[in-house]
Amino acid sequence: MKIIDQKLLNQTTEKAKESPRLRMNYNLHDSLEDSLNRLINAMEPGTYLRPHRHLNPNKDESFLILRGKAAIFIFDEQGHITKKQILDPLNGVYGADIKAGVWHSLLVLETGTVIYEAKEGPFAPLSPENFAPWSPEPENTQEVEEYLASLARSL
Repeated sequence: MKIIDQKLLNQTTEKAKESPRLRMNYNLHDSLEDSLNRLINAMEPGTYLRPHRHLNPNKDESFLILRGKAAIFIFDEQGHITKKQILDPLNGVYGADIKAGVWHSLLVLETGTVIYEAKEGPFAPLSPENFAPWSPEPENTQEVEEYLASLARSL
């Protein structure tokens, strides 16, 4: 049995703070080949979760926020925001379920934010067609900063 407790959240958060990507996951599944991938994902403000979808292969994805605050965004094919929701357990908004093929992203709003994620396995790295072509490449730090700021302004 694996226990998700304050100690695990704190340890994973500390690793996220030290990571250049400002996020760190802790896998609860035993193997990347498992039929269901479950993990906690500690994220800090400034991390960039490039808008993406899970179309090839088709995979639904669920998020539950364990602590902190994040905004989830849904986009149309042109990159316009069609829906947004702040996930905040202190205000009674605990998560979201995203269908396969839907463009989405998260914006982390508080330090120490941790989410629980689940999606169908086995793990498959996202192929290029699953990254939104209208979103900045992660390597373009200036564009990423501007993009994150524009998402924050939309809230």
